[in-house]
Amino acid sequence: MNLHKLIFTKNDCYKAGKKIKPKGIMVHSTGANNPMLNRFVGPDDGLLGKNKYGNHWNQPMDRKICCHAFIGKLADGTVATYQVLPWNHRGWHGASGSKGSCNDTHIGFEICEDGLTSADYFGKIYREAIELCAMLCKEYGLTEKDIIDHREGHALGIASNHGDVKHWFGKHGKSMDTFRAEVKKLLEVKAEPEPQPDPEKPTTLYRVQVGAFREKGNAEAFLRKLKAAGFSDAFVVQVDNGLMRVQVGAFAVKANAEQRLKAAQAKGFDGFITTKSSKA
Repeated sequence: MNLHKLIFTKNDCYKAGKKIKPKGIMVHSTGANNPMLNRFVGPDDGLLGKNKYGNHWNQPMDRKICCHAFIGKLADGTVATYQVLPWNHRGWHGASGSKGSCNDTHIGFEICEDGLTSADYFGKIYREAIELCAMLCKEYGLTEKDIIDHREGHALGIASNHGDVKHWFGKHGKSMDTFRAEVKKLLEVKAEPEPQPDPEKPTTLYRVQVGAFREKGNAEAFLRKLKAAGFSDAFVVQVDNGLMRVQVGAFAVKANAEQRLKAAQAKGFDGFITTKSSKA
């Protein structure tokens, strides 16, 4: 998953400041033939590209609308996900139905539609959405059964009368049932067991680096922030040039480090995997 964060601090939904305990995930699609993220997400962060009309959603609007994330294309054509609200923020994405509102219970994200015919684009956004849902399920203790689209939400009486995403998925031989099945597969993937170290052989450890500071106080403050976010395995390493690296975990299996990196990114910490520890 290619996850980025640009919180819509100027949207009235964010300013409302209401929180939820996520009990499900709702999948939407935009209903407009424009796969570019910058139609909705802005301002340009150097990856999105400029929206020449200035009509992105990170500003006061004349209607109450805002989801938690968008999936679509960056300026270079790469497919990415942009988180635009904190995941536990009450969004304005599904309105309500006869039995209440999904806004009170569900994380909602929009997939930017194209002309609905490109198999290449569909395959990429489909996979991106699966990985996003798997990440959120792990984060909030959900299962694939807790994922619905807007159409299903309406049938359940918790959303307005929309047909997304059946109209798009069906054109490519997919459905919400196949989508949920793919999410389930990801949720069943277990971390590889860490091998026992051999004292006769040097071990390469993969660490997730999320910060680097010259000032010790800044490094320690960032470490406290990480631990408060649940990363009890975070630590500070001072390297030979005096730079202090803030890292999370140390794994003999790279795949486990990759999972930890995704967890850090999901909570807003950018980072990368390194095998460097105390040497510059």
